[in-house]
Amino acid sequence: MTIIGAAALPVGKWQSAADAAVQVLEHEVLARLVVRAVTEAGVDKSDIQGMTFAQPRPYTAQKYFATFMADYLRLPCSGNVSEVLGNGMTGGFAFEQAANDILLGRSKVSLALGINFETAIPAREHMMSSMRAVGDVDFQAPFGITPIAWYAMDATRYMHEYGSSRDELAAVAVKNRRHAALNPLAQFRTSITLDDVLAQPMIVEPLGLYEVPPRSDGAVCLVLAEEDVAKSLRRPYVKVRSRGFHHEGAHQISEVPNDMIALEAAQAAGRQAFARAGIAPGDLDLAEIYAPCTIVEVLAAEALGLTPRGEGARFAAEGRTSLGGDIPICTSGGLTSRGHPAYVTPLYSFVEVFDQLRGTAGQRQVHGAELALTSAELGNYNAALVHILEGVH
Repeated sequence: MTIIGAAALPVGKWQSAADAAVQVLEHEVLARLVVRAVTEAGVDKSDIQGMTFAQPRPYTAQKYFATFMADYLRLPCSGNVSEVLGNGMTGGFAFEQAANDILLGRSKVSLALGINFETAIPAREHMMSSMRAVGDVDFQAPFGITPIAWYAMDATRYMHEYGSSRDELAAVAVKNRRHAALNPLAQFRTSITLDDVLAQPMIVEPLGLYEVPPRSDGAVCLVLAEEDVAKSLRRPYVKVRSRGFHHEGAHQISEVPNDMIALEAAQAAGRQAFARAGIAPGDLDLAEIYAPCTIVEVLAAEALGLTPRGEGARFAAEGRTSLGGDIPICTSGGLTSRGHPAYVTPLYSFVEVFDQLRGTAGQRQVHGAELALTSAELGNYNAALVHILEGVH
């Protein structure tokens, strides 16, 4: 199974206020991306037999979005037209379903696509919805435990356990902004220093403003195809070598004692993906990790074997996870700087890897990139979805 085309909206603030005289409509934005992606892929509209959408945010005016889009695009499909939802893994699940249509022989070409608009919604409304989704409504949500609060607890534990420092964690944000400055799709492209990061107001101690994700709008369309189709196009493409998935059967912070900074689901999913691809973490040329905060990038990198346990923050501070380092991580700028339109964030990871493995990433290109990893998560990495991809020229 392969990726042969991609198009994405630069991450930023695109959503219209409810009382705005001119409205930016999600279906119009996404339709333009579909045209771009399919044109780039070099396939005919009639070749597309499946579309799996990341379910849009509840704020989206148009409901039953997938079938509306099938009509708007005048695109009949015999494979699948559906929406999927899985919080931060939503875009990853859209990719999985589109891939499954191809692997099951239902479609030769399928689209994995979605749009996430949320920036014009009042912060209070957005947070109340988020807490009900990501926390236990009988315990966590009433006390205001937000995702950033879990990650802050992770950071505190990590620094205690391994003697790491706030400076080392903050270095992840500096590195990601340096990468984002080279990415035309990134929400924040102005360079920052370590002092800039440390000077920001605390969101939840020890994580400051630049160490947590912004609210973001974004949209992506990926074109997936059977490898025979990709080969017939006679142009570079990206092949999916393997995938791994694991859900630990817990919702966010579990009442069952565990190692809160081990990210066991990521470890299990990573082991599956590496075994099925027949490679080891050291064989990768880059990784695009779903990491809402600096500490999450550190913990996920360690769980996936990209850095040694307890040394992920130090690797970032030493430049070993930067472009030109041992294992470049989040060359797109990551969630803290590229931006985090949550329901489509995993699709942006595939866009970055698609560019890197075809050698079209411009100034942020990893020289000679052949193998890459993407990840997506549910909650505090209670579940992880990992893909290993390979460039074919």
